[in-house]
Amino acid sequence: MGRAFEYRRAAKEKRWDKMSKLFPRLGKAITMAAKEGGEDPAMNGSLRSAIQNAKAQNMPKDNIEAAIKRASAKDVEAFHEIIYEGKGPHGVLVFMECATDNPTRTVANVKSYFNKANGAIVATGSLEFMFNRKCIFEIEKAEGMDPEELELELIDAGLEEIEVLEDKFVIYGDYTSFGTLATALEEKGIEPTKSNLERIPTSPVEFSDEQLVDIEKMLDKIEDDDDIQQVFTNIA
Repeated sequence: MGRAFEYRRAAKEKRWDKMSKLFPRLGKAITMAAKEGGEDPAMNGSLRSAIQNAKAQNMPKDNIEAAIKRASAKDVEAFHEIIYEGKGPHGVLVFMECATDNPTRTVANVKSYFNKANGAIVATGSLEFMFNRKCIFEIEKAEGMDPEELELELIDAGLEEIEVLEDKFVIYGDYTSFGTLATALEEKGIEPTKSNLERIPTSPVEFSDEQLVDIEKMLDKIEDDDDIQQVFTNIA
């Protein structure tokens, strides 16, 4: 799971290397979390997670605070969270999580990206069984921190796997365990550098370099869309 996750994240960060695109997405996630669960991070786990992810990308404190305040602004449009699924070039499966104030605009744009790549949108739920939804936390590898001991301490909170990387641990659990794992880490005084809900393909597929060029071309257009918050594929 880990290597595939690292590939997808690296590919996504490569496409999102423009701060002009990244910061608005992070800000929208913060605003939505604050609007839904309140503006106090101490009482709103989703907001804490959104703020952590923004800080990990060096989003300025002023931007974060402005995004939180927007949640209570009277003129802020309500965002609709929508999921779209599609099959792209060479049969790649694509799962898109959107946050939009205009669903008609968003679905028209998404359809155009797939049509131009000889792909198509499929009925919602068609690809659900092709992905496992997981919560993922990244924490710094502190001196003296034993992954086996940490695993034992977190298993009752829903931990499924710990991946040991050079400078950090990556913690995986079922998406339903996001809250319990976040609480368990907090109780241990561990603040994740990143936390998120990811969709991991059950059967990752290897594509050739030539095929990946076509696939990445379509994904670039999808992830340039401000309404699309996260994109997941079955690329191995």
